[in-house]
Order: sequence, then C-alpha cells, then structure tokens
Amino acid sequence: MGKIFNMFLYIFISSFALSYAQSCNNYTFSTNQIYATCVSLPVLNSHLHWNYHSNGTVDVAFRHTGSTASQWVAWALNVNGSGMIGAQAIVAVTSPSGAVRVYTSAVNNYGTGLEESSLSFGVPRMIAERVNGDLVVYASLVLPNGRTRFNHVWQVGPVNNGVLSMHSMSPDNRNSVGEVDFITGQMRAGGRSGDVSRQRRRNAHGVLNVVSWGVLMPIGAMSARYLKAFNVANPAWFYIHAATQTSAYIVGVSGWATGLKLGSESSGIKHNAHRNIGIILFALGTLQVFALLLRPKPDHKYRFYWNIYHRSIGYCVIILSIVNMYRGLDILDPEKKWKNAYTGIIISLGVITLLCEALKWFIVLKRKKEEKRTHAGTNGSIGDNGYGQSV
Repeated sequence: MGKIFNMFLYIFISSFALSYAQSCNNYTFSTNQIYATCVSLPVLNSHLHWNYHSNGTVDVAFRHTGSTASQWVAWALNVNGSGMIGAQAIVAVTSPSGAVRVYTSAVNNYGTGLEESSLSFGVPRMIAERVNGDLVVYASLVLPNGRTRFNHVWQVGPVNNGVLSMHSMSPDNRNSVGEVDFITGQMRAGGRSGDVSRQRRRNAHGVLNVVSWGVLMPIGAMSARYLKAFNVANPAWFYIHAATQTSAYIVGVSGWATGLKLGSESSGIKHNAHRNIGIILFALGTLQVFALLLRPKPDHKYRFYWNIYHRSIGYCVIILSIVNMYRGLDILDPEKKWKNAYTGIIISLGVITLLCEALKWFIVLKRKKEEKRTHAGTNGSIGDNGYGQSV
C-alpha cells in the first residue's frame, strides 16, 4: 500500500511540476517571440523570460499576471549590490487611456518615486503592453563587464491620480528579490543579509520610539499631574515622574539614533516630515532634561514662569510624539493589528486621564471646601474670645 501511495504521490507532483512549467514556457506572446528560458518567480505572480546572446546582451520579457490599470510594475538588476538600493529598474505604468508607458529608473534611496533616469548599462530596446490582464515588459539589455549573474528585484505598487505610490510591505513584496544567471538559467530566491538587517533596524527604531515617546512620556506626565493631588504621594510623585521621563528620554535617544542611519537612506515627503518631527522631539526632550537640572526652588520668584515653560514643552512633546508615531507606522506599514494596538493604548491612556482629571478636581474642590470651613471656624472662635466678630 505504501509503494502504491508513493507512486501516486510521485505522479501527482510530476504532473503539477509539468503543468507549472508549461504555464511559463508555453506562454504565447502577442509578438510571437520565443524565449529559450523562462522562470516563474516565487512571489507577486510574475515570470521572467529571456534569450542570452554571445555578444553579452540579453532579451528579456518580464510578465506580471493579473495586473490592473491602477498599478505600476518594475523589474530591475542590481549590478553592485542586492535589494532595492542600487537597482537599475525598468518601470511600466498604465495611463488612464489604457496606453502603457515604459521607462528606466535608477533607484538610489528607499524614498524613491521611481523618477525617470538613465541606467548604468545600456537598454537599446524597451516596450510594454497589456494583454488579457497581463502586463508584459520587453527589453534588450547590454550586460555590464561581460557578467551574466546578477541580483534582481521585481515589484508591484499602486498608482494614485497618475502618481506612483510606495508598494506594500507585505511578505511577498519584501521577498521579491533573488539572483539570476542568464547563461545557466539558475535562479536563487530570497534577499541577502543587508536587507534583513535594515528591516530589523526599522523594527527596532519603531519599537524604541513607541515605548519611549509614545507611551512612557504620556505616563510620566500623568504621574506628575495626578499623583501630587494625594498628600500621601508627596514627594514620591516627583521621583516617579523624573524616573519615568528620564527612562523615556534615554530609550527615545536610542530610537532617535537608529533613525539617523535610516533617515540617510530614505527620502520623500513622508520620510522628511517624520525625520523633522523626530529632530524637534529630540531637541525639546533635551531642553526638558536641562530644565530639570535648572529647576528653581518652590518659593523662588521665577518658579511660576519655570512651571509654565516646563508644562508647555512637555505637552508639546506628547502631542508631537503621538503624531510622529502614526507617521512612522504609516512608513513601516506593518500588519494592521500593530497600529490598532497602539491606538488602543492611546485610547486607554486618554480614558485614564479623564478619570484621573475628574478625581483630581473632586479632591481639590473637597480640600478647598474643608479649608474654607476650617478658616470660618477659626474666625468664629476668635470672635467668641473677644478678638473679633464671628462670621
């Protein structure tokens, strides 16, 4: 029975592999062009066909199935590295009229808008077309330095009002890298350690900043505002406030430092705004640290102005922190549950703040009422003793 099962399993796998190969190799192009080699890429419903010539040129056809008119499609060789940075891309975009525009774009940073530019190698021929839901890009490449083995990248992203937008950060989009040898036809999927390392730095940057600026800072401010309303919490509230804010600043500086390198590799409106707010937050946070060292004594004549300064800067930091957390989440584009989780934290802190605010005012008003009653009683005693008239 086991041998029979294994035989059927072998037949099934062989049939599947054969049909898979036929779906790639037996594809009929509208130009009737025949390509000697074809590989179905592991993600994003894409296929790469090519003919290699002994003079160091290669004719390629990159095909993305199930393409829509609101998508851009790109395929690229990375001559000197791996991943996105340094990729020499051929981009195809469908216009509202249905015509397909194809052009070249050299990718120099992660904030690219895939602007048109020349490549580091020649592309004497380049056209694109839409056929039965497939977007097909044809190109002839002059391979540099007589090489035939390269890292390559392929990608699909949205087009909004004619503007190419950033592609998704889904696992398929992140894994659309590999290695191709145009002579042997060998294909290796997957990115290199540099791409993984950068993603880890992005994740570390996000976690550090969410914990510090996005969570600890608001909690530290809440401890100062509400704990000191309780007499038993004095002076413990101050040490809790100072410890929380100092921890938030230290962790926040670590997150800010990881963002410096990431910022040098990225550009674009979203990245620039996120970076600029981060610089402002770091500056304001540093001012708060110096404010703590220069804090006047409670009875000092300048203490009133110091309190206004310290609280104003503190609330600005909290508001900017929350705004920048959402900007960062939009750039990282993680799974929706992470953004929902942070939103849940902010809502919870907001509800706790409202409850604490109500409790604080209840305590303050009750305390003032008791003080007024005590003061009235004291005046009455004085009047009874002949030193004044009771009120």
